[in-house]
Amino acid sequence: MLEKFEADLNDLASRGRLRSLRGRAGIDFTSNDYLGLAESDELRRAASDAIARGVPVGAGGSRLLRGNHPEHEALEVEAATYFGAETALYFGGGFVANHAIFSTLPQRGDLVVHDELVHASVHEGLRSGRADRVAVAHNNIDAFDAAIARWRAAGGKGRPWISVESLYSMDGDSPDIAGLFAVADRHEAMVVIDEAHATGVLGPQGRGLAAPFEGRDNVITLHTCGKGLGTVGGFILAPRTIRDFLVNRARPFIFATAPSPLTAAITRSALEISRTNPERRERLAGLVQFASGELSRRCGIAPSGSQIIPVVIGADRAAVAVAASLQQRGFDIRAIRPPTVPEGTARLRIALTLNVDEAVVAELFEALAEDMRKAA
Repeated sequence: MLEKFEADLNDLASRGRLRSLRGRAGIDFTSNDYLGLAESDELRRAASDAIARGVPVGAGGSRLLRGNHPEHEALEVEAATYFGAETALYFGGGFVANHAIFSTLPQRGDLVVHDELVHASVHEGLRSGRADRVAVAHNNIDAFDAAIARWRAAGGKGRPWISVESLYSMDGDSPDIAGLFAVADRHEAMVVIDEAHATGVLGPQGRGLAAPFEGRDNVITLHTCGKGLGTVGGFILAPRTIRDFLVNRARPFIFATAPSPLTAAITRSALEISRTNPERRERLAGLVQFASGELSRRCGIAPSGSQIIPVVIGADRAAVAVAASLQQRGFDIRAIRPPTVPEGTARLRIALTLNVDEAVVAELFEALAEDMRKAA
């Protein structure tokens, strides 16, 4: 009965792609806890205070039934104000929020033009949706423009949609967001920007790289809480009409148990920390600058310029071997393999967080340089 599943797992293992769950071990160069908030005293106190005032752990149902709690609504008001949008809608995670956007909003006859490296959650949402879709070359603004123009020339009558990330999770690079909005304005397109890895870290007050365009009627942004903010969940920031449409039509929202009210309360504190405490962002920016110099000097690798540093190894097994060696040295580094990244680009994804300091970063890149020489 299970033979087909076993055969598939054996095939993954033979190609060096079998995944398994592992516990935490070693110095953190893997998590997305960029600002070091996930285990911070500030959020522990926020949790304790919320419990003391009676905030429940569970919602008890979907938000359209009894699950809607004042903490959800307060968080959404504060998030909309913080990010500069008309409204916010809180989901249990960024994946489900992205799925809700793309399975619900683009309509039959519309076209979604997305960056070829956009997150898997977008692809899953598009598969469940009704719109046509086309991928374009990574960070190529002209390719977005050309794809929409070709669609119009072939008779496309609906609304074009543009989908990108503001900071790509496996490459650590960013698109020309102003250029994207110029394309959108030219074609009357909706723009959806996934700010997951920029939230709390980049832009004014950590509001993301699309902050200058937030609040426009053709802009939808996704901000997740489980990375820079240190909690869990995700926000869709959008005009009120879009929010109301999602509440009425988005199956991932309608049929899901509401997020924990306790987590919502803690996330309110995380937003306040991000808004009022630039010191964390400044420290992280300094660490990124230091790491960029160390990576270039010790390893001869050009840095990404962000807190996400890809070290492309190439072959799956080689990436796994280098990661394993670094793990043995006490660094929590993971190998990222296809299909998460394109074929032939298996890599180490090094994430910089405030859980480490410059001395540890220097030790990591010294070890990496040695292991890469051995692997060459």
